[in-house]
Amino acid sequence: QVQLVESGGGLVQPGGSLRLSCVASGFLFSDFDMSWYRRAPGKQRELVARITKNIGVTNYADSVKGRFTISRDNDKNTVYLQMNSLKPEDTAVYYCYALSLYGEYWGQGTQVTVSS
Repeated sequence: QVQLVESGGGLVQPGGSLRLSCVASGFLFSDFDMSWYRRAPGKQRELVARITKNIGVTNYADSVKGRFTISRDNDKNTVYLQMNSLKPEDTAVYYCYALSLYGEYWGQGTQVTVSS
């Protein structure tokens, strides 16, 4: 059974940090490009960051460049999103996403709230 399980969300003050984790199971993690998306209240889902399957090339939304870092550990079947200097506009549900020629999978999401 394919699963993507996110964790690490929560409530943080502006300027704070959080680290999201997404543990994958049920498929060959190393064959998949991994991404983090988010959906803020009243807005469409948007791509936050992506990391490729092989050499780990990364790309980021302009709104998070320099503040967020995506990484992966293929031995642990896990992708991370380190979020620093958080802003209220980063408040959203964050989703893990896996994509390859063999299929695509979504996690259930984890809530991140940035508020004082």
